[in-house]
Amino acid sequence: MNKVKENDTVNVHYTGKLSDGTIFDSSLERDPIRVTLGQGSLIPGFEKGLIDMQPKEKKTVVIPKEEAYGEVRKEMFHPVKKEELPGDMKPEVGMGLVATSPDGVENELRVAEVHEDHIILDANHPLAGHDLTFELEVVSIG
Repeated sequence: MNKVKENDTVNVHYTGKLSDGTIFDSSLERDPIRVTLGQGSLIPGFEKGLIDMQPKEKKTVVIPKEEAYGEVRKEMFHPVKKEELPGDMKPEVGMGLVATSPDGVENELRVAEVHEDHIILDANHPLAGHDLTFELEVVSIG
């Protein structure tokens, strides 16, 4: 039987969990994801977990934050004066925002802190700083 190897295109079902068991994403209620390994579209630990799996095989992999979204980086926190925000915006901690750079790239941000005259935006990936557990099932290869 075929095994997943570098550069293969695979269809995979997954359920991603935080270390406390909280599910943050799952493909079980939709189509499996289709990805080609080696193209950087998956976090390194997820991709490593797929190597040598066979179709219909299931396994659980624990991915340390270093092979997932990395550590929370302090330089990714940015103060923004409230006067620079849209007038009708009422910022709350945890609120998601999207900022578009001059070259058109969209960046997801979260409100980390709200102060009297400014807010602190966090540009880290929401899963940065977390070890992740994925339940994987290779549906097919190719």
